[in-house]
Amino acid sequence: MSTIEQQNKWREDPKNWKLGMLYYNKKDERVFVEKRAKWAGITLNFANPKSYIALLIMVCFFGFIAAKIK
Repeated sequence: MSTIEQQNKWREDPKNWKLGMLYYNKKDERVFVEKRAKWAGITLNFANPKSYIALLIMVCFFGFIAAKIK
């Protein structure tokens, strides 16, 4: 497990951000990571395979809601 200080260093390191908005860090075990601008919310760590499962669940959930609204 990494420390909060280490997690903040990883989050602030531009090398861990692809296209400036996609977080990708194999050393970071977290699935959800705060964005560089903390007020902007959270993002997924796309280096963690669990993040793709979380993304699929979110897409299915919101797709289901959108289908029910129609």
